[in-house]
Amino acid sequence: MSRLTLALDAMGGDIGPRITIPASILALERDPTLSLVLFGDRQQILPLLSAAPNSIRQRCDIVHCARVIDNRQGISYALRHSKDTSMRLAIEAVQKGMAQACVSAGDTASLMGLSKILLQPLEGIHRPALISTIPTITGGRTIMLDLGANVECDAENLYQFALMGAIFAENTLDLVYPRIALLNIGIEAVKGYKSLRDAADLLQKDTALNYVGFIEGNFLLNGMVDVIVSDGFAGNVALKTLEGAAKNVISLLKSEKKNSILSTVFGCLIRSLFKDRYQRLKKINPDQYNGASLIGLTSVVVKSHGSANIEAFANAIADAALQARRQIPQKILAGLNKN
Repeated sequence: MSRLTLALDAMGGDIGPRITIPASILALERDPTLSLVLFGDRQQILPLLSAAPNSIRQRCDIVHCARVIDNRQGISYALRHSKDTSMRLAIEAVQKGMAQACVSAGDTASLMGLSKILLQPLEGIHRPALISTIPTITGGRTIMLDLGANVECDAENLYQFALMGAIFAENTLDLVYPRIALLNIGIEAVKGYKSLRDAADLLQKDTALNYVGFIEGNFLLNGMVDVIVSDGFAGNVALKTLEGAAKNVISLLKSEKKNSILSTVFGCLIRSLFKDRYQRLKKINPDQYNGASLIGLTSVVVKSHGSANIEAFANAIADAALQARRQIPQKILAGLNKN
């Protein structure tokens, strides 16, 4: 396997280096051909790297930058004042060819805006989208987009999302002719916004895509389809609802309060309802699927949750490495040219 270098915004996220640096060490331990360029405050980063083996430290380069994008100021302010921030320098490293992908847990809007400016959308792509993998109760995985990059979308946007999602599924999940569905409030052809119905017409006419119809929110984890397409508003709400529900269930099942009647009753109910699927239910852990990609750009950019823990952020790094090695942007461009 060829060596790969990723640019990491070490200051992004709710906790910054106290999460990103241990996660970087973990990712490097798991991937011996990976190297990282860490952008952030050297005084905060070095102590956290000191306990790592020399073989790990040798694959880490630190680029000092004390400035961080403040997402409380709004996107316009952030973009105007992003010079020399850890996020911007990490993206610029990809732009300049110093790294093959970027990972950040910083502000989503700022990351999206800077990536579109510095890395540029692929030719023919109207709007890049946020895409991620979600687990299913059958043990498989499903691709979902857009997850918040585009609040309002027309039919052509949704069609392009479906096309990019299908190519992404083919090359990351090793699927052939992945099943595509549009997220809607019902499965009937007359339901939903006009943009959804028009997008359905476009998808049905494209025989290169395996469009299977609308899907409702209660079937997102059932493994019925391989690619779920929506506008960014509905997709973001749906994903965060799934993640919140999963974390609450996992927390309840792990509760150590012996006197918790709710925990005991709910745990017994889950076991009785799912029986042999109980172990699969426990594996639906959002930490394993942390990281949404800004798909439709000329390079790989992965956005981690700001609240991600060490394991979750390490998974986001691994996801970026996989996409870079499989040359996802180039394959999406090739797929677009076929259409």
